[in-house]
Amino acid sequence: MRSIVLTLMMFFAVTLVQANDTTKQKQQLPSIMVKKMDGTPVNIQDYGKTGKIMVISFWATWCTPCIKELNNINDLYEDWQKKYGLELVAVSMDDARTSSKVQPVANSLGWSYLILLDENKDLARAMNVNNPPQTVLIDQNGNIVYVHNGYTEGCEIELEEQIKKLIKP
Repeated sequence: MRSIVLTLMMFFAVTLVQANDTTKQKQQLPSIMVKKMDGTPVNIQDYGKTGKIMVISFWATWCTPCIKELNNINDLYEDWQKKYGLELVAVSMDDARTSSKVQPVANSLGWSYLILLDENKDLARAMNVNNPPQTVLIDQNGNIVYVHNGYTEGCEIELEEQIKKLIKP
C-alpha cells in the first residue's frame, strides 16, 4: 500500500512540474502525407507554415454534425478571410469506399475550402481524432492552440472567439 501511495505522489509531482514548465514546446502539425482531391500528395505540416491562421476541420460525408458545422462556417468564411486572413482546410476521413462522395458533397454545398483526403486515417491517428467532427485551430506560427470535438449549433461562434485571441491589436 505504501508503494502505491509513493508512486501516486511521484506521478502527481511530475505532472505538476510539467504543467508549470513554461519552456514546453507547443504542439504543431505532424508531418503526414494526405491527398488533394486530384490525388496530389501533400504534407499537412506545410499548412502550418503559411503565416496565416488556419482552421483544420476533420469531417466525413456520412457525418451529419460535420456537414452542419462546415455549412455554418461557410456562411462566415468569407468574412473570416477578410477580417482575420484565415484559411480553412477540410480533411475528409472518408475511407476508400466512400471517398468518391467527398467532392460531390462539397460541390453541392458550395464549399470553397481546400479539401484533403485522409483515407487511411494516418493524420487522424497522429492528431488523436477518433470521430469527426473535430476542429483544430493553428496560429500564425503553426502552433495548435485550440481543439474542439463534436458540434452543436453555435460552436462556430466559440471558434471565432478563439480566432480573435490570435489577432494582435
